[in-house]
Amino acid sequence: VWKPPEENYANPRTCLFHVLFKAASFSFYIFSALFINNFVIIFVVTVLLAALDFWVVKNVSGRILGESVWRFESLDQESLARMNKKDAWLFWWTLYLTAVLWVFLGIVSLIRFQADYCIIIADAKKQFQQFATQTIASRVSSTIQSAFSVV
Repeated sequence: VWKPPEENYANPRTCLFHVLFKAASFSFYIFSALFINNFVIIFVVTVLLAALDFWVVKNVSGRILGESVWRFESLDQESLARMNKKDAWLFWWTLYLTAVLWVFLGIVSLIRFQADYCIIIADAKKQFQQFATQTIASRVSSTIQSAFSVV
């Protein structure tokens, strides 16, 4: 089960990009914490890389490497027989392993919870309340002044 079939890859370029797009989002997520101090940039770039990976799996490698009903529906039996077992093995195992790795990284992220974001949220809430109070006070003050200036 863990060992790939002995035959060579029929689509080595597709296999390479299938693995590279998955590795790109993981490596950026893991190593960006060392070089980038901005959570928003890390989040946005990781999501974009994961979206590109999804597109590659859905539109390219899933149709070429996968061996299930999910692939192109009008694939005939001759084309089905030509599918390479090693390509299919790589496709499905990288799909399973990346899902497991993302779950693991999610658990690590929850365990390593950083309260900095809660402080930022509390500060933003305080600033919003101050803004709302000032706006309402200004509005009430101008309404009272205009009511007395008419008379």
